[in-house]
Amino acid sequence: MAWRDTWKNNVNTVEKLKDYIDIAPEDKQDYEKIIKNYPLSSTTYYLDLIDPEDPKDPIRLMSIPSIEEFDLSGDFDTSGEGQNTKMQGLQHKYHTTALLLSTNKCAMYCRHCFRKRLVGTANNETLSFINDAVDYIKAHKEINNVLITGGDSFMIENDLIETYLEELSKVPHIEFIRFGTRTPVVFPERIYDDKEFLGILRKYSEKKRIYVVTQFNHPKELTDEAMKSIKALHDINIIVNNQTVLLHGVNDKPEVMADLQNALVQKGIVPYYIFQCRPVKGVKNQFQLPLETAVHVVEEAKKLMHGHSKRIKFCMSHITGKIEILGVYKGEMMFKYHQAKNIENAGKIFSVNLDQDQAWLSEADIVFSE
Repeated sequence: MAWRDTWKNNVNTVEKLKDYIDIAPEDKQDYEKIIKNYPLSSTTYYLDLIDPEDPKDPIRLMSIPSIEEFDLSGDFDTSGEGQNTKMQGLQHKYHTTALLLSTNKCAMYCRHCFRKRLVGTANNETLSFINDAVDYIKAHKEINNVLITGGDSFMIENDLIETYLEELSKVPHIEFIRFGTRTPVVFPERIYDDKEFLGILRKYSEKKRIYVVTQFNHPKELTDEAMKSIKALHDINIIVNNQTVLLHGVNDKPEVMADLQNALVQKGIVPYYIFQCRPVKGVKNQFQLPLETAVHVVEEAKKLMHGHSKRIKFCMSHITGKIEILGVYKGEMMFKYHQAKNIENAGKIFSVNLDQDQAWLSEADIVFSE
């Protein structure tokens, strides 16, 4: 399991970063200040994908700090995760789904992370937490699936992953288990280089259906190394879904988005969602697109996609639920609750007369017609 040693060599200081990009002496202080608030940590694999001659390289934008992170407009918890936390590490927002925050560790700290508030904080991986969470799930028979996320759920120890799977597999009303992870994208070695880990997944995929939900955001990320990790998962009967985040400067050209979604299908990865970037402090100003612009990008991209690619839904993960962004009709933006915290709102459609450059919805925007 050489990946452990590789991970220890992550680039986490400005001095190490100089090996990958040019940093002017006058900019060094800004970089140092940024990473005190929002830590830097990236695998050498991922940084090697950067074109050092291109200051707007998409891999660079997603992995290297930017002065725009000083902008604190927005919120740290845009989806109400605090409100939905039932106990340490367990959220229950949607009727049938339990979400387990298994770790604060990540293979890489993405600059657009919507849990930026948690990056670099103390970790709380404990067996007692797992037992308490499973007891909650057993007591709530409406829960038929569990999402194990973080941080990055594939960066916890193998014995903890096995404990999660062993305990959840015993719950009769759980139909499938998902792992949220970006390791196939930023640290594929963690998957294909660990036979013990793959053996655990294989064992429990015979007991419960296991899905991996990852996040490829740009065609440059679909490397041979990344595909080696995807093949390792496919070979043990794991289905891989992808959630893309729409990011300014990264994938906000229709051709780029279409190329990405089409390539995912070609490689056996199922496009699942395109998400509107959340208005997170340190993220909003750099990465978010106005909703009208975002819809245009997605709809133009769909014209270049085949049927399997455009099964994706364009959504925002809002405090009130997962809201599908349908498009413009008679001058107003149309929305539909794909999932709702209040189950009575599921499937409801509403329209909003957006302000210029509006990129998110307030709760006051959501009004249903009589």
